[in-house]
Amino acid sequence: MKSIATILSCLFFATRFAVAEIPDATLRQVVFEQKPGAQVSGALQFRDEAGRLVKLSDYLGDKPVILIPGYYRCPMLCTLVLNGAVEAMQDLPKSIGKDFVVVNFSIDPAETPQLAAAKKANYLRQYGRPGADAGWHFLTGDEPAIRQLCDEIGFHYAYDPQIGQFAHPSGFVVLTPDGKITRYFFGVNFSGKELDASLTAAASNHVEPGIRQLFLLCFHYSPITGKYGGLIVNITRVLGIATVLAIAAFILRAARRPRKT
Repeated sequence: MKSIATILSCLFFATRFAVAEIPDATLRQVVFEQKPGAQVSGALQFRDEAGRLVKLSDYLGDKPVILIPGYYRCPMLCTLVLNGAVEAMQDLPKSIGKDFVVVNFSIDPAETPQLAAAKKANYLRQYGRPGADAGWHFLTGDEPAIRQLCDEIGFHYAYDPQIGQFAHPSGFVVLTPDGKITRYFFGVNFSGKELDASLTAAASNHVEPGIRQLFLLCFHYSPITGKYGGLIVNITRVLGIATVLAIAAFILRAARRPRKT
């Protein structure tokens, strides 16, 4: 049901914007490339939500890590990803801080620790479990560190300076305690059962094979243009026609059905 809801929400947003083709060059950049088994660099420096200079290795070595890329002023997609991640984590028997670590990092070098702190406070309230504060971190950083980390996990994005927004894929990665990529989660709705199994596997340093991306319509929405590519538009049209035909068939059957006296 969550997958159906996600698809329907994507189609709903598609109808709200003008129809236009997104340039192929832009679409090729906005992908989440899978690199299972790749190692993230612990030496990369960021600032945490308190403004302290930290290294990525400060959050590695003890527990599996959920690493969530995005940016804190994102108008839509990042909020959907974070909300979906929180819902999945609320379904887990495991808890942030006790059993695993969560690290959000901003892809926007202009964002500040103050903005990260506000985002952290909001999601700690939403998550609602004690002890999460010490295990959930919201980072900001400089362009070189951001780019390197994004390249290491395969998170490719594009930036439009005219409107100050990023076009980017949606999802997150799970890391082993020592920072090796074990699993990708795509979209905005996530299975708590799958996430629980993935964290258990990551704790044992088990790398899961890449997964097939079969039906990720939301990835064809561009925050840069506020428009959708041809694929989602065509699918929307097909579904609209199918809906009309289904309604017509229902009315026709109802009209032919003999009425009871």
